[in-house]
Amino acid sequence: MKILVTGAAGFIGFYTSKVLISKGHQVVGLDNINDYYDINLKYDRLYELGIDKTEASEFNTICKSKSGDFKFIRMNLEDREELPKLFKNEKFDIVCNLAAQAGVRYSIENPETYVDSNVVGFLNILECCRNNAIKHLVYASSSSVYGMNKKIPFSTDDNVDNPISLYAATKKSNELMAHTYSHLFKVPTTGLRFFTVYGPWGRPDMAMFLFTDAIVNDRPIKVFNHGNMERDFTYIDDIVEGVVRIIEKSSAKRVETKNFYKIYNIGNNNSVKLLDFIKEIELNLGKNATKDMMEMQPGDVERTWADVDELIKDYDYKPSTSIKVGVKSFVDWFKDYYN
Repeated sequence: MKILVTGAAGFIGFYTSKVLISKGHQVVGLDNINDYYDINLKYDRLYELGIDKTEASEFNTICKSKSGDFKFIRMNLEDREELPKLFKNEKFDIVCNLAAQAGVRYSIENPETYVDSNVVGFLNILECCRNNAIKHLVYASSSSVYGMNKKIPFSTDDNVDNPISLYAATKKSNELMAHTYSHLFKVPTTGLRFFTVYGPWGRPDMAMFLFTDAIVNDRPIKVFNHGNMERDFTYIDDIVEGVVRIIEKSSAKRVETKNFYKIYNIGNNNSVKLLDFIKEIELNLGKNATKDMMEMQPGDVERTWADVDELIKDYDYKPSTSIKVGVKSFVDWFKDYYN
C-alpha cells in the first residue's frame, strides 16, 4: 500500500515508517521538524531512513531515500494549500497521523502551538482524507485524555470529559472530530491512546531520557509527587507492532458493518512504580541517582494503566517487552548515541 506517515521525524513516526518500509509498503513521511526538542535528533532519525539533512530541511519539497523506498517532505499540517496538493499528487491508500505538538507541561505555557498543530492540522488531515477517498485514517490520541480518572485500568468505555491539560483537550478534540467525519463522510478512522512510550531514539522531554541524561552527567533527577507515581511504560517495538497491525488489516469489514469509528488503548497492560523504573535505569548505568523529591506538577496524574483487551481481541496484540529489557535497550542506545 501507499501510506502517508505524519510525524515521521518523531519518535513513534520514525519507527512506524521503518517497519512499514521493511514490509514492502511505499511510505511518504511528513514532518515540520519544529524545535520543541533537539532537531538534530530528528534529522538523525531521518538519516536512518536514508534522508539527507540538507534535503530534508527544505519546506514543501519531496526528497527520496538513497534506496528509493521512502520519500520525505517537510511541511506543516495546518498548511491548507500544500497538504491537499500532496494528497492529490501522491494518491495515498492509508494515512497514519502521528504528528502533533507533544508535551503536557509545554501546553500550559504555549497553548496556541497546540491548537495550530493538533486541532487545525488534524482538521486539515480529515478534509484531505474525505476528499481523496482514503481507505483508513489511523491517528494518535493519548492516555492523557483520561485526566483524573480513578478507575484502574483505564478503559475506552470510561468517561473522558475532564482533561486536565490543553494537550489532553486537543487529543480529545481529535477523537470527536474523527467521529464526526466517520459519521458524516464514512471515513474509517481508528484512534490510538498511547501510554508512556519509551525506547531507543526516544524524546528528550520524556522521563526515560531525562533521568538517564541527568544520572550520566551527575545532575539530580526531579522525582515528582515524591515518587508516588505509576505509569504503563510501553516499549516502542510493542507500540509500533500494534500500529502496523491496524494499518495492514483491511478496513473493508468495518465499512461493511458501518463501524467507521473506533478507539483503542495501546499500552503494556501493566502499571510500574516510578521508583522501580528509576532503579532499573540506575542498575543499567551502574550509578545511583541523586533524587530531588518534588510536589506533583500541574496537568500530571498519579497513575496510568491501559486496558488493551479490545486490541487483543481485534488484532491479537500482545505487548511483550519487560521494563528490564526495554530500559537496557534504551541505555545501550543512549551510551552509543552520545558516546
